[in-house]
Amino acid sequence: MTEKISFVSLGCDKNLVDSEVMLGLIAEKGYGIVNEPERADIIIINSCGFLMSASQEAIDKILEMADYKLNGSCKALIVTGCMAQRYKDEIFSSLPEVDAVVGTGDFEKIGMVIDAVLNGKKHFETVTDINNHINEENAYKRVVTTTGGFGYIKIAEGCNMNCTYCKIPSLRGKYRSRSIESLVKEASVLAAQGVRELIVVAQDTSMYGIDIYKKQQLHILLKRLSEIEDIHWIRLLYCYPENIYPELIDEMATNKKILHYIDMPVQHTTDRILKLMGRRSTFDKIRDNITHLRERIPDICLRTTLIAGFPGETEDDVALELENLKELEFDRVGVFTYSQEDGTVAAEMPEQIEEETKQKRMDMIMRQQMDISAKKGKQFIGKTLEVIIEGKIDDEYAYEAEKDNVYCGRSYRDCYEIDGFVFFESNDELIAGDFVNIKITDATDYDLIGEIVS
Repeated sequence: MTEKISFVSLGCDKNLVDSEVMLGLIAEKGYGIVNEPERADIIIINSCGFLMSASQEAIDKILEMADYKLNGSCKALIVTGCMAQRYKDEIFSSLPEVDAVVGTGDFEKIGMVIDAVLNGKKHFETVTDINNHINEENAYKRVVTTTGGFGYIKIAEGCNMNCTYCKIPSLRGKYRSRSIESLVKEASVLAAQGVRELIVVAQDTSMYGIDIYKKQQLHILLKRLSEIEDIHWIRLLYCYPENIYPELIDEMATNKKILHYIDMPVQHTTDRILKLMGRRSTFDKIRDNITHLRERIPDICLRTTLIAGFPGETEDDVALELENLKELEFDRVGVFTYSQEDGTVAAEMPEQIEEETKQKRMDMIMRQQMDISAKKGKQFIGKTLEVIIEGKIDDEYAYEAEKDNVYCGRSYRDCYEIDGFVFFESNDELIAGDFVNIKITDATDYDLIGEIVS
């Protein structure tokens, strides 16, 4: 009898790529993969531990899955990922339901770990070197779990930035790029599996190549990826603004497959707080880079993330940030309240801010951004956008209750799960992952509404 494995992947898209590699390795060993945990002999939880809230989510999921050891066929529970790395010394004592812990640098050993727990080993741990390099042959074995024609490609692991609020360097190690050749091969495998939109991720994609090629090579990698015939769109996430460089901008401006979209996590816009955060940007540098991007690529969509309520942030800082954001006019903004993470420099800073105040500041930014996003969306009324289809939506989610046959999709301005949608009607059955042209007829705060163009 072949043991069956059920997999739960938590956290970011970079973690999802690790999960997909593990699924490929599990399948290669001959284990069955099932979606229903109640049918599984082994349940694996690939956890996030970047923030305490993420760790709590992982703990809740572990306890939920542990019920299947009592009321199902589950023989063992394995925890991998960032929480496993961060709390490797506490997990077994706090969560005795867990049978094995696998660190972020050891996830490729998942087959060996499964064998060990099936052979009766308890509290089995493999947490070694966070700076391990992935065996590139394993990357080609990924089981793609995303649907709708898109997939992620992780071009590097780790981070060298050492921002004062962040645990990533201690959980994921130093910045380590994959080779161009290996990434092109992996992207070709993904394309053969139906991926049409390739989403490029790393802790900082703009620094790709700095370690192995001794200079930034993201523009070269993007050019090579665009030569894969079946890849239609390439989307770029997580470019630190201070590391965006002229050759990258030029490649984006001239290469038709690279979407005019960048996610640049600035985290704050005032120089004083940026310095406290350990960031290398200043407001002037951020503004100059955005100006250059918009001059070279006038229709570029700029997304960012911000932290509200960082230690020492004053009302004057908040007021200045709101003014700065009005000037910068990001197309998309995500805001998180500051999380005081053990082991970070910022956790020991004085003037920690109350949760209620953090929340109020986050809400202020989002209310202002709603108006900016609405204004940006209205600029597309009358224009035609290429859209990748996500699928038909239920009536309860339709943008107008009386509408039938409503589909949603994503334009170049809309990254999966974090941005908006384009809604449109079609009497024909459409397939997720296909592309259609939509003429925009209306706009809401974050979404667009349109009609199919023949």
